[in-house]
Order: sequence, then C-alpha cells, then structure tokens
Amino acid sequence: MDLQSGIPFWLIKSGLPYDYPKLRKSLDTDVLILGGGISGALAGYYLTNAGINCTIVDAREIGMGSTCASTSLLQYELDMPLHKLKNITGIDNAVKIYRLCEEAIGKLQKIAADVGLKEFANKKSLYFAAGKKHVPLLKDEYRIRKENNFKVDFLEGTEIKKEYNFYAPAAILSHTAAETNAYLFTHLLHQSIIKKGNQVYERTEVQKISYSKKNIIATTTSGEIIRAKKVIYATGYEAVNHVSKKIAKLFSTYANVSEKMDEMHWWNNAVLLWNTADPYLYMRSVNNNQIIIGGRDEPFYNPAKRDRLINIKTAALIKDFNNLFPEKLFKPRFKWTGTFAVTQDSLPFIGSYHKKPKSYFTLGFGGNGIIFSLLAAEILTDIIKNKFNPNAHLFSFDRM
Repeated sequence: MDLQSGIPFWLIKSGLPYDYPKLRKSLDTDVLILGGGISGALAGYYLTNAGINCTIVDAREIGMGSTCASTSLLQYELDMPLHKLKNITGIDNAVKIYRLCEEAIGKLQKIAADVGLKEFANKKSLYFAAGKKHVPLLKDEYRIRKENNFKVDFLEGTEIKKEYNFYAPAAILSHTAAETNAYLFTHLLHQSIIKKGNQVYERTEVQKISYSKKNIIATTTSGEIIRAKKVIYATGYEAVNHVSKKIAKLFSTYANVSEKMDEMHWWNNAVLLWNTADPYLYMRSVNNNQIIIGGRDEPFYNPAKRDRLINIKTAALIKDFNNLFPEKLFKPRFKWTGTFAVTQDSLPFIGSYHKKPKSYFTLGFGGNGIIFSLLAAEILTDIIKNKFNPNAHLFSFDRM
C-alpha cells in the first residue's frame, strides 16, 4: 500500500541514520514481527527486553511507511472525547483507557532516554474550540476529566489570547503531552534490539504465511523461509487486509513544515495545539524556529488523487494558520500526506484474531497511534509470555 508521499520532514531532518540487511537466508525465530515502523519497533523492544527471541522484517526501508509521515504529537486524548467514549465502553473503562494513554507518555519518555533519543520533549496540550457552538462540548469534556482527576484547566477566550496569542472562545489545557521524532525513535529502538541480540531486516517482503501444528512458516518473495512459533502483524493499515476491512476506514492527513522563522517569541512553545473541528487542525513547533501544521483529512480512496490534493491542502492549511495568527507569515518548506485509519470507537485493535492461529496484531489506529503502539507492545509481550494482562480486553477484536 502507498502510505505516504511528498517530502516528509523527518526524512530530511534525520536521513537514513542506519543500514539494515536484507534477509538472504532462511532462519528460525520464536516471534516474527512483520513491520519495522514504530509499532513493530516498540513490540520488538519489549519482547527483546523480556528475553524473547524475535526477528523483525519490513518490506520497505525501516520507517519509510506511515512512521516517517507522523507529526509525532503525543497526547493521551483519543479522537473520541472521554464524555462520548463512556457511552460506548462504560465510564470505568473509558477513564481507564484515557489513564493508560496518559501513563504511556511517561513510559515512552523513559524508553526514549534508554535508547538515546534526544528529540523528546514534555509539553502541554491545548484543545481549543473551533467555534462558539463547540464550547458546550468542551465544558462537558472538561467536567468529566476534572471529575476523574486528570490534570486539566478550562480557559476562556481572553486567557487564550493572553497566553497563546490567538483567539478561540474556549479551550481545555491538558498538562500531560509530549512531542518527538517517531522516525528517529524507531531507528534507535531497532539499534537497541540489535545490540541485545535480535535481528532486524528491511527490504524483505513476506508474500505467504502458512501454518503447521508447531510453527508459522513465512516465505519471502525471494524464497527465504522464516519459521516462527508466533507472528505479530505490525504492518499498520496494511494489516486490515489480514483481518476485516470493516474494522477501520482509511483517511489521509496533510502536513506542512514552515521555513525557519527569525523570531518565535509570539509562539508559546510549551503547548501542542489542536481543535474541535472535524477533521481537526493540529500544530506543534520543531527546532524552536519552525512550525508543523496538519489536518484537512480526506477519505483515502486513491493514492494518485490523494497526492494531487497536496498543494490544495497546503493552501488550506496556510489559511487555517492565518486565521489564528493573521500577522504571522507561514511559508511552507516541506509538505506531505500520510495515511491513517479510524475505528468506530477510536480505539486500536490489539491481540489475537480468530481466523489467524498463532498470530497477534498491533493496530494502533487513530490520531495517537504511537501511544497505542506502546500499549500493544506491553499487552502482546504479556500474552506471548502466557501472562495475564488486565487491559487486553479493552482493545480486543471481540468488541467488534
């Protein structure tokens, strides 16, 4: 699947930091991980640290799918607000899911430090009303989060203008968020995996998987055989083809990075910005002198048609920026589009699927896929170790 196009900023910023071999001989492994993006890398990191032999293979170069197109905002909020999620999962499970996502940010920070990633910064997150009609929604959301002890503040328009130099009628300020570089993070996770004795291969496409009583047998396009006791599908949106296309709908989001700005004192670098529009607008800074802006999502229908919209969406995103900061000039330097998926309840799918024996999935669909990938790595590691995980049921395929 064609998952991104244009010039993703992280490829320019980080380049190709490491080389990985192509698999050229057959091998045996305990766990085969299909996909070397951030989901596969986190799964491999957890399994490796648990002392489990695993092998990661990716059909592309490492990180060159959706990972390099990520804008790498880390927020515990789901695409679905807590006050709506509770109507689907029940209040206890909804709060638990939000809490797990909040805690995941701290865990990602510790992992980043462990693998030597410097591009990780704690931030706050400002969720602002796109219009006056959205203020009641924000008040409902603020109320339920405050009642459940999430660290949030409710801001009126005058406070937003004073603190963040743009006007919105209301906003929720969350005190837990972060930003990173998912592409470089992925590479450093793989380097940690390799140093501890497990294997990572790129440009290695598995074209067939068959099952025996004891093993999974994966055959690559060039004929190598990988025998594994279990397999983890970490191929993101492409994995939908292995389960049911009904579980998610594909969309494309558009993003731009500005040219370097001479001064940024007007930009409050302490926060990530996103709003209540559908699709929502999101922004962050990078390098303290550039801004990433994204949104203007479209249903994913055709890569060629999607790509033809890049310039149109760039113009629309610049207009969105100017509506907030009319006195500032946003000159796009890099522009790209990437694919993401949306589930009906905004939750990922993690765990086994009844039609695939000895197989597990880490499908971090939605706006906070990196957070979901961390949760999946924890859950799947427990499952593979035959250890009970109290959170697995929240994200299982059984809820379909």
